Amino acid sequence: MPVMIAPTSRHKLANPSGEIATARAASTCNTIMVLSISSTCTLEEVASCCNAVRFFQLCVYKRRDITAKLVQRAENNGYKAIVLTGDSPRHGGREADIKNKIIIPELKNVEGLLSTKIVADKGSNLDALANQTRDPSFSWEDIGWLKSITKLPILIKGLLTHEDALKALEVGAAGIIVSNHGGRQLDYCPPTISVLEEVVHAVGGKVPVFLDVGVRQGTDIFKAMALGAQAVLVGRPVLYGLAAKGENGVRRVLEMLKEELELTMALSGCSNVKEITRSHVRTKHDRQLLSLL
Repeated sequence: MPVMIAPTSRHKLANPSGEIATARAASTCNTIMVLSISSTCTLEEVASCCNAVRFFQLCVYKRRDITAKLVQRAENNGYKAIVLTGDSPRHGGREADIKNKIIIPELKNVEGLLSTKIVADKGSNLDALANQTRDPSFSWEDIGWLKSITKLPILIKGLLTHEDALKALEVGAAGIIVSNHGGRQLDYCPPTISVLEEVVHAVGGKVPVFLDVGVRQGTDIFKAMALGAQAVLVGRPVLYGLAAKGENGVRRVLEMLKEELELTMALSGCSNVKEITRSHVRTKHDRQLLSLL
């Protein structure tokens, strides 16, 4: 089904089994899991727990040698792609975390490589950790370096504009994920569904385009595909299912989305996903054009 599990961090905050439970649910439902670099289970533990198809989400650290080691570990453990987060040169101002002075669990993937025991006198140690360890200077030109250290395809996550989509093609991205980081990085950035078609048109079919953020029902998946997405990524609903019923909860969330998508397709006259076309949806822009006729 055209539903992937988005990279979300620290699954053990939702359930003691953490990302292992999520990966097993993905395997059962025959879909792809994107493992967060900030997972609470190591990428090796997740790789060995089941046969799920896995991608590895990457943020680039100031210490490039650590980043390179993580990429090599992902490649050696059967991950099929690198998902590079491109919209987080700095950590967004997450006010609830700052107010609550959140203390995060240890990040297993960098254990022994990077100290994550950062104490913040004010605000959250999550914010302090991200801003002290991630490389804010990483730019389009550096993607060549990333491509030089891996044979895996690189998808860029966090693009919202025609211009950035073209730039991603120039640097050799194998795919684009339209994402606004769950609305947690920059206030007032556009909903991803509203800019999806702009990115799809810019890409012109040269690489696949995926939609992240805001998918809550099967109708959302249908709309995204009608506007040109090859698949969607789902984050928060997966964590809700994980918190409620562990692996079974994640599996049920994925099953519900599949059932709702199939129902939407049936009621729209589509017997397979290839029959979902632009004619099945009408956007605000379409309505404006019709009013001028």
